[in-house]
This record gives sequence, C-alpha cells and structure tokens, in this order.
Amino acid sequence: MTIDAIAVVVPVHDEAELLADCLASVEIAARAARGTVARVGVWVVLDACTDESAAIAARFGVTVLSVDHRSVGAARADGVAAALAEFADVPSARVWTAHTDADSVVPPHWLLLQCAYADDGAEVLIGTVRPDFRDLSAAQVAAWQATHTPGVANGHVHGANLGVRADVLRAAGGFPPIAEHEDVRLVEALRAQGARIEASDAAWVRTSGRQRGRTAGGYARYLREDLLRDAASVAMS
Repeated sequence: MTIDAIAVVVPVHDEAELLADCLASVEIAARAARGTVARVGVWVVLDACTDESAAIAARFGVTVLSVDHRSVGAARADGVAAALAEFADVPSARVWTAHTDADSVVPPHWLLLQCAYADDGAEVLIGTVRPDFRDLSAAQVAAWQATHTPGVANGHVHGANLGVRADVLRAAGGFPPIAEHEDVRLVEALRAQGARIEASDAAWVRTSGRQRGRTAGGYARYLREDLLRDAASVAMS
C-alpha cells in the first residue's frame, strides 16, 4: 500500500529535560521521509505539562496540542485525531501514523523504514527500544545485553517505536484512553482484528533509562525490577 501522508504523534508530560533531543531527532527523520512521502506532519500533545515543555515544542515546526488528561493513551488518541483531521483529504489507508515518546530519540531512517514495511503490505510495525545506557548501572547494562540480541525484534510492544496504518488503527478503536499499557492493548486489538503485524529491530529507538517513570508500570519499572531477574533466568537456562 502506497503511503501518501505520515502523522508522527508525540505525547508529552513534563519532559523539558529530554524533549528537545526527541523533537530534533523526529525533525531529521521527517526531513528524510519527505523525499519519498508528499506530506509529513508532527503532532506534539502536551498533557498537563507544568514545566518548559511548551516553550521547547514551540521551537520546532510541529503542531502543538494542549490537553489535561494525565493519560498517555488519551493524549495519543487526541494527537491521532488532530492529524487525521489535517489529512482528511487523504484516504486513511494511505496515511501512516508513527508513534514515539518525548523521552526518546529516533534514528534518521525511522520513518523511511516504517514506510518501506507499509509499502510491502504491513499494517502495523512494532519496533524495538534500547535504554540510554548512561542511565543504567554496569550490572543493568550487562543484563540488558544478555537478554537482547541486536538485530532481532524481541516481540515487546513499545509506544516509543510503533507504526500503524490509519484505517487499521481506526478499525481497532484507536488508542484506549488509559494511563499505561495503551500500546500493548492497542496491539492486542489489532491482532484480534487480523491486522498484518511485522516487527523489526532495524530502526531501534533510544529511550530514557530512568528508574522512576510517569506511571507505576511501564519501561521504568521493567528496568528497575525485572531486567536483572530476567538476565538471571537466562543465565540459568
């Protein structure tokens, strides 16, 4: 399926420390994609931000939405809705939605890879993430390396690296308006409706390795509580 428009959606909740790096990387990826896709837009959804995130976002060529959900799922859904309204003249089967997080940095070929998968018929692309090793202890870095094989998608779903064709996203009901695991729940719904789902490590996204996240669960909890345990289990097997 040929993609005519790409909508990048970035939810934000008080990410002034990391947001500029995120949006700079998205800007580079969008510039690269504009060589093959006619329309590429970026929607930044500021959700109950009380820091300088709004001022940082204003420095970039993005569309900024301000909401007060305190829910990453609802923020993603609002960003998608705004993007699809902007691209209303494009058939939804030709619009690709790309998702990352404000504490993450995407590679320059991030959108090009997603479009290549879409052109080959993929309706969903699940990408991988790697924590910023500067945020981890030496033991955590060793544990991560022991449990992840470079070049191999591990099957985990991350909202920081996810792409979904717009018509398929709509058919699945969109992102559920929940505070965490909205990405996992969406992919479960996509699988249930029989969407063609692919996974790739070819455009992995670097995400924050912080140990205290915005919600009780999520990637921060995994790094804090599960990573060393998983590595020990691998070593014993």
